[in-house]
Amino acid sequence: MLIGIPKEIKTDENRISLPPAAVGQLVQHGHTVFVEAGGGAGSAFSDEEYRQAGATLLDSAAEVWNRAQMVVKVKEPQPSEYPYMREGLILFTYLHLAADCDLTLAMVDSGVTGVAYETVTDPHGRLPLLEPMSEVAGRMSIQVAAHYLEKKQGGRGVLMGGVPGTRPANVVVLGGGTVGTQAAKMALGMGAQVTLLDINIDRLRYLDDVLHGRFITMYSNHVNIAQAITTADVVIGAVLVTGAKAPRLIRRDMLTTMPEGSVIVDVAVDQGGCVETTRVTTHSAPTYIIDGVVHYGVANMPGAVPRTSSLALSNATLRYVLRIADHGLKDAMQADPGLALGLNIHRGVVTHPAVADTFGLAVAAMGGVL
Repeated sequence: MLIGIPKEIKTDENRISLPPAAVGQLVQHGHTVFVEAGGGAGSAFSDEEYRQAGATLLDSAAEVWNRAQMVVKVKEPQPSEYPYMREGLILFTYLHLAADCDLTLAMVDSGVTGVAYETVTDPHGRLPLLEPMSEVAGRMSIQVAAHYLEKKQGGRGVLMGGVPGTRPANVVVLGGGTVGTQAAKMALGMGAQVTLLDINIDRLRYLDDVLHGRFITMYSNHVNIAQAITTADVVIGAVLVTGAKAPRLIRRDMLTTMPEGSVIVDVAVDQGGCVETTRVTTHSAPTYIIDGVVHYGVANMPGAVPRTSSLALSNATLRYVLRIADHGLKDAMQADPGLALGLNIHRGVVTHPAVADTFGLAVAAMGGVL
């Protein structure tokens, strides 16, 4: 198969979908890999490393997209990339379509086949291609929160772990999945008080067993969320509904109950955010303040640590890329129902029910695709 790896062009995005070692494995399997020149520079991978791995370096994104049968990316296509999408092309990347009507319609109109990392599922019901970036984002969320709690950054001037004789920061985590768990672990490691809310009692029971220190679990409902945020120095939005928009758990009118200078890091921003006042920001301009509350809504948080993130992502995605390249998408999906769940759009029709429901579009039966 002809596989294309273009340079990521989303604002402040420095990751690359496959590092040289992964490209080398694809080449060993007999595939041709086109890499856009300079694509790995943001993650400290040189063009020479890609050449040594067997890649063919191309000078432009257009060449990579046009010559490839499958394009493997990190982030969803940006508007300038929409014209590259075409029928017969497989696009394998994070899509987050439920949060982006324009992209969804552009993909439908182009006839491209879109396989989304975030809805591929393993036999245990986990999301293996979302997990590594969720781990990075969850850990980063506490680093970010600690920074923006500083007075000079607009925060309350609270040290995450406090010091003897003072109370530590009070961190509220909404969601007990990978992001929430990693955030809680990091916050506890820094000495913070952590309250984690989730609707899954079994998950809360598990986390209560494995996480120790200043750690409280609560069932997630409107009353408990409203109560928890009144004393929160930090709120981490870590809610996920696979393939769908995140539910709005904090409304605009609830911000006035939060302490002035508190910080919201809404990691769910990729799926629309779980805070009503969340909007997408960038690493260059990451925060804004509403009602005295600092909001951080960067939609590609792992892009701030691109080398770690690129390696971690490839560790998870490469086996799926190889399956598709070795056997073709149809046979790969028939052999792996979890990979089939990653199919969001195929030749002009939406195949993921949550995406179709979000925009009132017709949904194709998966049986007709396979």
